[in-house]
Amino acid sequence: MKFKLDENFGSRSEQLLKEAGHDVHTVLDEDLSGANDQAIFRACMQESRCLLTLDLDFTDVTRFPPHESAGIAVLRFPRNPSLGMLESLVRDMLKVLRVEEISGRLWILEPGRIRFHDDTSNR
Repeated sequence: MKFKLDENFGSRSEQLLKEAGHDVHTVLDEDLSGANDQAIFRACMQESRCLLTLDLDFTDVTRFPPHESAGIAVLRFPRNPSLGMLESLVRDMLKVLRVEEISGRLWILEPGRIRFHDDTSNR
């Protein structure tokens, strides 16, 4: 699967995805650092990449319709998460990817749970 990591992810998350066999680009590598959310979403759509982000703005399905994308995964944490917590959620996402399709969907991952948003009315 192809992913784009938002600028709030470090090299360890990128490495975890690559070790799992995924094709990973980062916002930083593509000179999109500081770009607005719409530009990042468009880049993901053009490249057919699932966006992995901590930015809660991407949970707004009216602004960022998941059904038009290769998927959006938003990780949510309590304030000041540890690096270990971030890596744990990335690993949880990788486990779920083995049995669930993210393309066209919004996943909201939190410690202990994952919420799936399917917009089947627009398909």
